This record gives sequence, C-alpha cells and structure tokens, in this order.
Amino acid sequence: MAVTETIPRERGGLLKRQTVTEAAADAIRERILAGDYAEGENLRQDALATELGVSRIPIREAFRQLEAEGLVTLHAHRGAVVSSLSLDEIGELFDLRALLEPDLLARAIPRTTEADLAAAAKILGRYEQSLDGPDVHAWGEMNSEFHLTLYRPAGRDRSLGLVQSLLGNTDRYTRLQLVLTSGIERARAEHAQLLKLCRQGNAQEAGDLLRRHVQTAGEDLLAFLRQHRQA
Repeated sequence: MAVTETIPRERGGLLKRQTVTEAAADAIRERILAGDYAEGENLRQDALATELGVSRIPIREAFRQLEAEGLVTLHAHRGAVVSSLSLDEIGELFDLRALLEPDLLARAIPRTTEADLAAAAKILGRYEQSLDGPDVHAWGEMNSEFHLTLYRPAGRDRSLGLVQSLLGNTDRYTRLQLVLTSGIERARAEHAQLLKLCRQGNAQEAGDLLRRHVQTAGEDLLAFLRQHRQA
C-alpha cells in the first residue's frame, strides 16, 4: 500500500492535510513503536521507498524527522538505524531527575534575582515559539535551557552538572514524550506555572510541581511504549 493511502482522515471524513514526508515518518514511526523494526536494525531507504510508494527524498527527510524525535540514529556509513529505547533506562533517568531537580530549584528560589527571572521568561518565550514549529531538536534544547536557568542561582555547580548531564541523557526521551503522548499543551501550562511560582518565591509548591512534571513525563512515555510493545 502506498504511503499516501495511509494518511488519516479527520472527523467528518475530510482528508487531513499531510505531506508525503510526514506520512512516511508516521508509517515508519508506527512500525518502530510496534516492534516491527528491531532496535539496532538498519532501515533501507530504497526498500522503504518502494514499499511505501514514494521516492527516496521523503524517506530521507522522514529519517531526519525521526532522528530529531529520538527514534532513529543516523550514521555516516550505516545510514538510518533504529535507536535503542530501554524502558529501564528511561525510568531510572526520570527518577533521578525527579530526585535532584526539585531540591536544586528549592535552593535556587531564595537566591533568584529579577534578572534570573527575566532570562527564564525569555527562554520560555523561545520555547513556546519552538513548539509551534517543526524543529523538534529545538524543543529539547529550549526545555533544558529553561530548567537550567531556574536552577543556576542555587550556586551548586556539581549538582547543576549532574542535572545538566541528566537533561542531556533524557533529551530524546523528552522529545519523544512531547511528540508521542500529546504532552505539548501540558508542558506549556506547567512551565508557565513553574515560572510563576518562582516569581512568587514559593519554593515548596514549585518543587512539588516540578517533581510531578518530571515524573508524569516519564510515566506517560513508559506507558505509551509499553502499550505499543504489547500491541
């Protein structure tokens, strides 16, 4: 079946507007999540183009999109390879974030200046704009920078370094969570509320919200992946 025949329809039977690249990315993404393509498996551009009834160009662009989402890794000599998604690793990384980040934020809030808050607000604005665009890589970068900007006033460089490493390690999982679990609107609301609580100097509520924010993101992604692996 050609990929153009798999484009979903909206309510009322109208054809949903979708480029060939998006349709190809959707088809490949679904197969990866369903386990049809194993972790570490090479994705052959020519074979997929033939199978999905498209040229190689949208397949190549779909690979780039899926790499941004964290589902595919592009290698110079091997081409596109299905990324490893370890459920144990995802759980551990998000658990560590939920332990370390609220403590760091609580220590940062009493030392946060108006300049710090202005910087965080500016980054949050850029993050909001990135969510309306197709650059999924930017979502992860802006998300990490927003969080780190809130934590820096704590003045705990070793803790900040650990959290920065964790954010880097969870970056593709965070992007996956936003893409796969429709988490964008909740992320918008929770980030805005987090900044508001920091402005108010409410370390307790800010820490509680941040803990839920991180834990829920990890839990939602794990639930989604488990459901698709069982399907």
